[in-house]
Amino acid sequence: MSGSSTLLAALASRRSYYALRRESPIPDSKIRSILSEILLTTPSAFNSQTTRILVLLKQEHDKLWDITRDTLLARIGAERYEKTAPRIEGFRAAYGTVLFYEDQTVVAEHKAKFASYAEHFEAWSEQTSGMHQLSAWTALETEGFGANLQHYNPIIDDKVATTFQVPAHWKLRAQLVFGAPQGGVPPPKEKKPLDELIRVLGDDSD
Repeated sequence: MSGSSTLLAALASRRSYYALRRESPIPDSKIRSILSEILLTTPSAFNSQTTRILVLLKQEHDKLWDITRDTLLARIGAERYEKTAPRIEGFRAAYGTVLFYEDQTVVAEHKAKFASYAEHFEAWSEQTSGMHQLSAWTALETEGFGANLQHYNPIIDDKVATTFQVPAHWKLRAQLVFGAPQGGVPPPKEKKPLDELIRVLGDDSD
């Protein structure tokens, strides 16, 4: 494959894998390298570079999902937690988690610096985070990982920040869980007809 075909094939094969093992097809240094490259190459509005990443592997990853378990138990009680316990234990059984943050100090600085666009910087920050999330998810899966994206923020934010010494001005946006996939490839999700989703004007074939 060449040109856009390689990228489109990677995007098409990305799935949400929930059955994950604590194994990695690549060295930890490669995981760091991939995520570092994504940080350096993903665009952001006004080159604001608001995204921050915290990578938790093995035992550090366990701490995150222990925090999530304890937080949920305290909020919903043991009886209700029983229903979600297998899900949390499934995340904990994986190899690692990528935490995606947005630096609110940078967002505020750009609001002040570009006052005419101030109302947009929070939305642009979210868009930037989403681009990083998709890039990381796709890149890790092309290396042989399975992954799924979670959003236990904001209920875990304070304890996570204390445990991992996260700056107070970093805002947690998502948690990407990854590990060796078990079982088959999840089926593709049903999609709406393309004629509802895209219009092309001035096409040579018109």
